[in-house]
Amino acid sequence: MIAIIKYNAGNIRSVQNALHRLNCDSIITDNHEIIAKADKVIFPGVGEAASAMSYIQNQGIDQLIPTLKQPVLGICLGLQLMCTSSEEGNTQCLGIFDTSVKKFTNHKIVPHMGWNNFENIQGGLFKQIDKNDDMYFVHSYYAEISTDTIATCNYIVPFSAALQKDNFYATQFHPEKSANFGEQLLKNFLEL
Repeated sequence: MIAIIKYNAGNIRSVQNALHRLNCDSIITDNHEIIAKADKVIFPGVGEAASAMSYIQNQGIDQLIPTLKQPVLGICLGLQLMCTSSEEGNTQCLGIFDTSVKKFTNHKIVPHMGWNNFENIQGGLFKQIDKNDDMYFVHSYYAEISTDTIATCNYIVPFSAALQKDNFYATQFHPEKSANFGEQLLKNFLEL
């Protein structure tokens, strides 16, 4: 069973629908026991960092997530909340990845919305995915490049398109909205 963490952020149903297309059972929950016992955990989301962190702190999920031992995949806002801090609302985040989240500064072309490819991809999350394969992005904030970066993208500045540390993985792009290549990435995660 895959636990999809519920924390009042958008886009959770589209992740569940993508897993359903892969014949994978999932549950949307904020129940600590279910999350802790799940085979894998997905931490997706579209929303604002400060209010999302406030919700997970009120539910105690901020204490649970860093202790998880199974594979965990953060998506978009999930990636940003797994970093040390975010400029969005001056938010202290979970600190799993040792990097900060910054706002793109050129407001005329923000948010970064649409299809983009990668540079410097590495690791099992990207099995059968090439750096020229496009994924769907929509975000106004980005994680700086760090030692946890496993894929980069360039939009205004180079940034972390994906991060990985131990059993924690995260993508700034939306695999659930990225057609065949996104489906392959989700399959790769499910096979970890």
